[in-house]
Amino acid sequence: MKNSGTGPGAITPDGSPVEFYTLLQPGRDADVVIQETPPGGSVLELGAGVGRVTHALVEAGLQVVAVDESAEMLAHVRGAETVHARLQDLRLDRRFDTVTLASQLVNVVDVEVRRSFLAACARHVKPGGAVLVQWMTAERHDAWQAGSGRKDGDVTITLAEVEQISPGVFAATMRYEHGDRVWTQSFTSRRMTDDELADALAAEGLRLERFLTEDRMWFLARPFTS
Repeated sequence: MKNSGTGPGAITPDGSPVEFYTLLQPGRDADVVIQETPPGGSVLELGAGVGRVTHALVEAGLQVVAVDESAEMLAHVRGAETVHARLQDLRLDRRFDTVTLASQLVNVVDVEVRRSFLAACARHVKPGGAVLVQWMTAERHDAWQAGSGRKDGDVTITLAEVEQISPGVFAATMRYEHGDRVWTQSFTSRRMTDDELADALAAEGLRLERFLTEDRMWFLARPFTS
């Protein structure tokens, strides 16, 4: 199954509807990054999208470099340096207090792509710095149920379809509604246990230090040398 999306406005190569993401609030994601970054510190945001979190980080006084492979997404970012690039190809030749990888990108099905994402985190974080990653836990994968949903302000988000297409690999379609506008986003996601996550991090020189939220969907990793 190839990632894809439908609906009004631009759709990125991974199926993300740009207009939909401009409607979302930063929520707790920005708070997680702010609390783990030194005041006035530097943040490399991998997969920044339209700046949903970026703008809150900038307002908090952090120095942010926002990276995304979608120029349509980055066009909405304000107040931060932007870099249009694939995450796996990124080589900025500088290091940051904090590197973030959000949107469950670490659950990508292709193992080599996951390794390249984590390698990008490792080569851009300062010694002793924080790599903050949002993932989809194994328990969350197991609890996925078609028809479940939530509200984000005026936006309705529904898990329209989900199935396990091979051992540990799920295919899902989300439906997003705002007024008379409707988008869908279809993607695949790999279920990972805590041990598999720790092993994937260790392969790129990172150690899983602790989970940052009660639902364990954000965690902190650091370079082994720190």
